[in-house]
Amino acid sequence: MKPDRLPVVVLISGRGSNLKSILDAVAAGLPAEVCAVISNRPGAGGLAHAAAAGVPTEVVDHTRFATREAFEAALTGAIDRHAPGLVVLAGFMRVLGPEFVRHYRGRLINIHPALLPAFPGLDTHRRAIEAGAAEHGASVHFVTEEVDAGPVIHQARVPVLPGDTPEALAARVLEQEHRLYPEVIGWIAEGRVRLEGDRVVREKRAAG
Repeated sequence: MKPDRLPVVVLISGRGSNLKSILDAVAAGLPAEVCAVISNRPGAGGLAHAAAAGVPTEVVDHTRFATREAFEAALTGAIDRHAPGLVVLAGFMRVLGPEFVRHYRGRLINIHPALLPAFPGLDTHRRAIEAGAAEHGASVHFVTEEVDAGPVIHQARVPVLPGDTPEALAARVLEQEHRLYPEVIGWIAEGRVRLEGDRVVREKRAAG
């Protein structure tokens, strides 16, 4: 670990396309280092991206625990072994409990495929089309105890086009996610963004 790099742990559940964008950005000079990638699903495709980048991986399979609390205790232990400055949810498909969220408050972020506070939850692209939204996009936010309700750090916007399908809209949003997530991680690594109380505080230049 280089001293000027923010240690990051990434949590995934699936194919890991956002993880790959982060790993590519790190390789290109992003001032962060992915110390570990942890999945709650043994077959998650994103584990291969981590292995290809030489990043340690671990599986904490939620199905092997009797309660959410037991799973999250094991997950916390796996994360904290790497002493991360930031925990990044990249397609991690588990709702996290209040104790877990409080433990990582101010250093836990998520990316959501909608322009929050619009369309929290699932199936955002179909819902945006059905609502007649003129634009859609993605939001990176600090995670708080209420799902998809934490303070938004930054957003990327795309138009909703005539005749759009959820799949076509999702593809355009995902392209923006791959740009947006590394950018925000870089801001946090440089000390330009932090959570203070319930609001996002921005610095004009890097700390130090």
